Amino acid sequence: MHGFAAQAVRPAAAEWDEREETPWPVIQEAARIGLYGFESLADMYGDPSGPSLQIANEELFWGDAGVGMALFGTSLAVAGIFASGTPDQFTEWVPQCYGDKDDPKVAAFCVSEPQAGSDVSAMTTKARYDEARDEWVLSGQKAWITNGGIAEVHVVVASVDPQAALATFEVSRPTVGAQALGIARAAYEYALEYAGEREAFGRPIIENQSIAFALADLRTEIESVRLLIWQAAWMARNDRTFDAAQGSMSKLRAGELAVAATEKAVQILGGAGYSREHPVERMYRDAKIYTIFEGTSEIQRPVIARAISGRHIR
Repeated sequence: MHGFAAQAVRPAAAEWDEREETPWPVIQEAARIGLYGFESLADMYGDPSGPSLQIANEELFWGDAGVGMALFGTSLAVAGIFASGTPDQFTEWVPQCYGDKDDPKVAAFCVSEPQAGSDVSAMTTKARYDEARDEWVLSGQKAWITNGGIAEVHVVVASVDPQAALATFEVSRPTVGAQALGIARAAYEYALEYAGEREAFGRPIIENQSIAFALADLRTEIESVRLLIWQAAWMARNDRTFDAAQGSMSKLRAGELAVAATEKAVQILGGAGYSREHPVERMYRDAKIYTIFEGTSEIQRPVIARAISGRHIR
């Protein structure tokens, strides 16, 4: 996965960011070599140690978050089917989410609404079973949906069972945390290299304690957050209860680290970091969503507080 991220994703990242389009050629290449598809995802999920999926996400998002989301956005829809669907539904719909190597597809998980994001209980979209037509009828509106409109399969959360969305979030949060970690690591590595080459006042700027210590702190945080993500992934894979909301912990810490790391990288590069000549500008934009989607940081903290205290936190 790292080789694909370095050779196929990074070189294409700036172009697709500028075009603001889905990078279908990259998706097609990933499908062709077996990195995008149901079989690949099944291999990652099947890892008894737990973190294979998270490792793959970290590496891919180290390459680029926008392209990475185009490739792994489908897995959130698959997680929704896995969390709430029957085995027959999983077998029928998951392969359709990916298509095949000759004609890859994407899928979408539809939760957020114009007036309901992290507060899943506020959703107004409803699902009603029409006996005469033997089908479910959806009514409502969704917003901010990754792959929305271009997806082959849309997994829609409606008010028949809002808890389904919550279950999916808890399962997927370590993976989302790994994505944020990949962004943080990429920004740290770029800033580290830049600081070793950029000279000011006759010496590389990394020889200044303010720069060196900031990078040391980032590396320490990256290593510790990775272990938290891997712990949550192992617990989920081995059916261990998140007794302290470890899934939310991993997403919270990784999301806030991504924002802090990219901001610090921009600061270390100075004015150059604010321009599109360097990728840290794009990483900074990409990072912020990780304190917002899949549950804001303000939502993660009461989730963790309730888990450790057993009390309702207002």
